[in-house]
This record gives sequence, structure tokens and C-alpha cells, in this order.
Amino acid sequence: MNTFSELVTSPLLRTNLTRQGITEPTPVQAQSIPPAMLGQDLVATAQTGTGKTLAFSIPIIELLGKGPASSKPLALVLSPTRELALQIEEAFNRAAMGTGLKTAAIVGGMSESRQIQQLRKGAQVLIATPGRLQDFLDRNLVSLELVRIVVLDEADRMLDMGFQPAVEAILKKTAKERQTLFFSATFEGAAEKLVTRYMKNPVRISVGSTTRPADKIEMNVYEVDQDRKLGLLKMLLENEQGSFLVFARTKHGADKLAKKLSTGGFKSTAIHGDRSQNQRNQALKGFQEGYYRVLVATDVAARGIHVDGISHVVNYDLPQAAEDFIHRVGRTGRAGAEGVASTFATSHERNDIRNIERILKMKLNRKDVPQGLAREERSSAPVIVMPSREYGQRDASRGSSQGEGRAQGGGQGGAKQPYQSKSQSFRPGRRRFGN
Repeated sequence: MNTFSELVTSPLLRTNLTRQGITEPTPVQAQSIPPAMLGQDLVATAQTGTGKTLAFSIPIIELLGKGPASSKPLALVLSPTRELALQIEEAFNRAAMGTGLKTAAIVGGMSESRQIQQLRKGAQVLIATPGRLQDFLDRNLVSLELVRIVVLDEADRMLDMGFQPAVEAILKKTAKERQTLFFSATFEGAAEKLVTRYMKNPVRISVGSTTRPADKIEMNVYEVDQDRKLGLLKMLLENEQGSFLVFARTKHGADKLAKKLSTGGFKSTAIHGDRSQNQRNQALKGFQEGYYRVLVATDVAARGIHVDGISHVVNYDLPQAAEDFIHRVGRTGRAGAEGVASTFATSHERNDIRNIERILKMKLNRKDVPQGLAREERSSAPVIVMPSREYGQRDASRGSSQGEGRAQGGGQGGAKQPYQSKSQSFRPGRRRFGN
């Protein structure tokens, strides 16, 4: 399949895709859409950033457009986090513009009354996080009895987060004769059992390696003292162009780092689970629009941040689990773009780096730390980071913001420079680093 004209039958849908500059399907779209359009169950595994949202949105729009009209939900997309759910809703609505299909996002941390109002007005497509949807079902606020298409997006992450009982309870509330589409970055353990129990002869699709970074990501590691990490990060920000997604281990650490970067002249914000939904939306929107050059996040955001064009991912702190490393790195180099992933490690973390390399079956590029980096002064004072008042005021005057589940948050950005990569394989599964 070379173009969407070969995949999509609806002229309106083709027009909507063309208006967005989407003309050629990605490999996962080209392989997933045909069987999904035939009503078959599907298990698709692919790296992050390969276009899985459209791979299930297009079949839903096409299939519901051919069926009888309804004011009740006919399709359900389950997502692990609320920011991702909201991003899916936005992408779906762009593709479905003019078709008459209405969506409702059922997620925690946002106005319940507004979500109930959306349901009462009639929504054919629900995009939900498992916890909030199960709560709505328990209170009889929504019915899934007519749902004939179910999508489990980022399924492995949902199961990792402990949502398996909720997912199973939700599936049992949908129509018995339903189509189930399962999209995931990895496929093993609980995911395999879920597929065996709830899917009928699914078509299996695997695109590329789901156990290694994308080919165009340059993978670097710096051995640096803990109190010189901030100086190294500032140096990268000064010498590299484009946006930076920086991962910290803790929520407090993310806030503290964002504050220090902002004080140093780099427009930065943080996103993590202790921030309100409005704060998360504002931080993510500011990062997407380029107002903030740096977004500091905890691992909960590793699959919740779907932003194209992130030039650089920085592992300021090493992740606690091996699979989190690949999810972090996957935030750059999306959809075939080039990017750089830099990991900061102290001399005490050499074994952790060797374990990462063993699992990835590759060597990270060793980078020298410049001489003369200043040591950071320690401070025990608590730090609270709020998004810039200036950006919040500007955003409020322009309208609504966008966002996905529990997630975490100077200098100006610029045009991205091309990067080359040498990344190879990675074995899935939650592995703790260290001995």
C-alpha cells in the first residue's frame, strides 16, 4: 500500500487526511487497516511513534460510517493515561471531521459533569482510561452493550499499571460479537493471556523491532558526577537546537530541575502525577507549541507524551526498569525522524549502563564530559514549579488546551539538526538495573 487512496474508501476521510498532509501510510497502518476494515480481530506490535492511532481510527470511522446511526457508544478506545486519551480524541476528531461521529473522553482528573453531558448528547466513540470508565459503569452512567469495536491502545502499559482487572471487567460489558484491536509496543505475559481469553483468531502483525530504539536515534552516554549533571544539561541546551524532553526519577526532582533551568534562562516546565489536569494540559500544550523548550518528566509520562519533533531526550536520572529506558528514548525519532538520546550516569552506575547495553545488544556512544563544568550547590529548600503566568494568560485568551493520564514538568528552540543513529536490539520485560 503506497497511498491512503488504496486503503480508505470514504472520500471525506481521504480529504481530511490530505488536509493534514497525510498521504502515505506508515508500515503499521498499511498492514493493520485492511484486516481491521474486514472486521477481523487484530494484534499489532510496533515501536512508539509509528502511527498506531490512525491505524485504528481509520477503520473505526469507515466501519461506523457504514452502519446504522446511534446515539449510544458503538466503539471504545481504552488508553492507559488521560493525556494519551485526550491526544487520541483530538487526532480522531481531526480525521472524522464532517462525518457526524461524536466522541466523549472519559478520564480522571477532569470535570465529571462535562463528561456526563457529552454522553447524554450522544457519543458513538468513547475514548477512556480504564479506572474512570469502570467507575462510570459501576454507577450506571454509561452503557457499553452496543459497543462492537474495542481498541486496547498501549495495552502492555495498561497491564503494567495494574489495569488488567478493570480492562477485563470492561470487555465483559461490551457486545459479545465485537471486534477487538490490540496495539502494543511489546507482547508477552499478561498481554498474551488477555489476547487468548478475549480475542477470536486475531491477525498478528509485527512491524520492525519492538525491542530496540528506532534506527535514526543517536544513543549517547556521559559519565558525569551527580553535581555536574546540571552543568552538562545546560551545555547541551546551549550547543544543540530543538526541544528537549528530560527524564527525572522523582516528582520533586522534576520540579526542582525545571525551576533551575528556568532560572538559568531556559524556558522549562514539569509534568508529573502531583500536578492538576489543567497544569498538565498547560505544560504539554506549551511544550508542543514551542513556548517551553524543555519539558521535565517522570517515567509515568514516558508513554503519555506523544509530541512529534522532540529533538533530544535526556535521561538525567537512570530509569528504574529496563523497559522504561526504551520508552523514554522512543519519545524522539518518531515517525522516521532523527533524534538524539543522551544518558547521564555516574561512575557508580557503570554496571547499570553495561546492563542496558547487554539488554539492547549494542554499545552506547561514549561522550566526553567537557572540562570545567561547575559543581551544583546543594539546596534543601522545597521547590514548586508553576507554568509561566505569561503562557497561561496567553493560552486562556486563545481557547482550550490539550493533553493524557497521570504524567510530570528556557532558552529558545530552533530548527532541528540532522542526527545519525546506531541503535540495535532490546529484549522486553520489566528488568531492574543493577546486580
